[in-house]
Amino acid sequence: MKKVVLMEGLGITPEALAALEAEFAGEVTFTSYPKTTDVEKLIQQAKDADAMILANMPMPDQVIAACPNLKFIDVAFTGVDHVGLQAARDRQITVSNASGYSTEAVAELVLGAVLSRARNLRQVEDRCRTGGTKDGLVGWELRGKTVGILGLGKIGTRSAELFHAFGANILAHSRTVHPDAPDYVTQTDKDTLLAQSDIVVLHCPLNASTRGLIGQRELSIMKPASLLVNAARGPVVDETALAQALKEGVIAGACLDVFEKEPPLDPSAPVLQAPNTLVTPHVAFATRESMTLRARIVFDNLRAWLDGCPINRVL
Repeated sequence: MKKVVLMEGLGITPEALAALEAEFAGEVTFTSYPKTTDVEKLIQQAKDADAMILANMPMPDQVIAACPNLKFIDVAFTGVDHVGLQAARDRQITVSNASGYSTEAVAELVLGAVLSRARNLRQVEDRCRTGGTKDGLVGWELRGKTVGILGLGKIGTRSAELFHAFGANILAHSRTVHPDAPDYVTQTDKDTLLAQSDIVVLHCPLNASTRGLIGQRELSIMKPASLLVNAARGPVVDETALAQALKEGVIAGACLDVFEKEPPLDPSAPVLQAPNTLVTPHVAFATRESMTLRARIVFDNLRAWLDGCPINRVL
């Protein structure tokens, strides 16, 4: 019988989790643990496991290398940059992700964040509750604006669709050209996108080519009235450069759901002190619907691996 360890919760009810685990009765034993970053605890928890399930908690090479029976890592997340892929590669461990589970959730949060910044929702609510008016807080509309999307995968394509529905013009840039992109999407180079967009949305994965993708040079190319939205991974943006650009008015604002460090953040962090920002603690992916879909994908991944035909493989 295979031993599977759940290294953190999946965001579903205990009853829903039990129902999914029951599908593997007689084949798998499941053991669940609370989320931790303590390497020694992680090793003790996973050292005898054949497979592990985790979401976005760090799983370093050191832990993976210390688990001699481990053959499968089932990641309940889209990005896998937090997983020790080198150790997995060295050990020929299969890694699958849950790509697609949060497409709608992330795209909707991006749209909502931009609308909130466009209409100054936080500020006008405070004004209303304290007997104030809209003076100095008149907003702007999406219609006719140019939205540039860096990363035209499933989430980027859905964001493009939503912004297009609001009457925005869509530019996009990805590592490769997407011949199947909708006809309302104009694919262009990165610098052209940055220079022409009123809103720049990041939906790219984190890898060697995208780490620090948006730094001082890129921010200086953007329009002074532009808005940067990061719903990708924190290190895609140089936070120090962004905080400075916001303070100096190089760009007009930012909506950030991800950061160089996973929340909770130090309240004194420069990016949290920068003006004209809307920040959320990495919640774009988290809806009731997405959590349910994610769990289903993860257990489908496990079934496929047990049957010898892994799906959603990233390694």
